[in-house]
Amino acid sequence: MRTKDDVEQYLIDLDTAYESLGDGVYRLYDDMDDVDDIIVLVTEPLVVFSVRLMKVPTHNREAFFQKLLELNASALVAGAYGLDGDHVIITDTLQLENLDFNEFQASVETLVMAIHEHYPMLMDMCKEDAAEEKADEKAAEEKKEENA
Repeated sequence: MRTKDDVEQYLIDLDTAYESLGDGVYRLYDDMDDVDDIIVLVTEPLVVFSVRLMKVPTHNREAFFQKLLELNASALVAGAYGLDGDHVIITDTLQLENLDFNEFQASVETLVMAIHEHYPMLMDMCKEDAAEEKADEKAAEEKKEENA
């Protein structure tokens, strides 16, 4: 049976910067400036990997959610995109009991690869959202000035 100590050794073996955030919670630092770091949570019988990617857009939500579902179906083998409140996350979960280093490393690498591959496309969808929000704000300001 694997334990939190085994997971911590796997983190050391990854040769990646990390810190312990508490009992069985670790943060692996990712080099993407806009993406939060990978959180590893050891909660027997599971090891959960998660990354908070971005806020959920307020415009074009249907197309955005459709893209996330398409990525879940075609690009992610074991992990998935999901929602945590108003944020998009990507997660992967492994069984702790028989976890070996290769599985642990593969899970981290899969998340990193998916983020590097999908994040720019998802952000482009959000940039359209941001442009619409900016236009809405500008129109509201102009209307406010007209009424003043």
